[in-house]
Amino acid sequence: MEQIGRLPDRARSQRLDLDTVLDAAAVGTLATVVDGLPWVVPMLYARDGDRIVLHGSTGAGALRQVAAGAPAAFAVTMLDGIVVADTLFDSSANYRSAVVRGHLTVLDGPDAVQALDLMSDALIPGRTAEVRTHTKKELAATLAMALPIEPGAWTVKLRDAPPAEPSSDTGVWAGVVPLRTVAGAPEPAPWVGAQIPLPESVRRLVEGN
Repeated sequence: MEQIGRLPDRARSQRLDLDTVLDAAAVGTLATVVDGLPWVVPMLYARDGDRIVLHGSTGAGALRQVAAGAPAAFAVTMLDGIVVADTLFDSSANYRSAVVRGHLTVLDGPDAVQALDLMSDALIPGRTAEVRTHTKKELAATLAMALPIEPGAWTVKLRDAPPAEPSSDTGVWAGVVPLRTVAGAPEPAPWVGAQIPLPESVRRLVEGN
């Protein structure tokens, strides 16, 4: 774990803390420098043991540069609640965040297929068992990558607390407004007939809220 200078009391040093944050989210931001300019893009991902797997189009030049060894950072943030204090200065947010730094490697063959399947099942558990596998054309158009999780190359921070108690009674309400993401009612595509049943994986996803 890297040292955190700002609000170090919110830092977490155990690898389990990092895994818990990474496993709880589905989208992160990949950042690097391309031709001397900053470059960032949000990406779906999944954690696979000691690595983060991602994918994109083989036609994306910046992704090819990252895949070729350019240093990169991957950040994940989840907003868990709005902390409402008696003053604007003391108001805050409850959150979980993680940053992993390193160099990505390109995955190919069975390793790429496994990574792509893992990302699909991380988003909708069990989905890969319900549909066909990837075609050769699809695999050729997809850049699968892995960012290793190495000691000293990651940080985790979180806040999970009410607002600080004021030194005197201000007569102003204070507390936390929790936030969460939930799956809504599935909306079939316009060309899907009413006779086609909802996939089991989608049903479990919705019922798991």
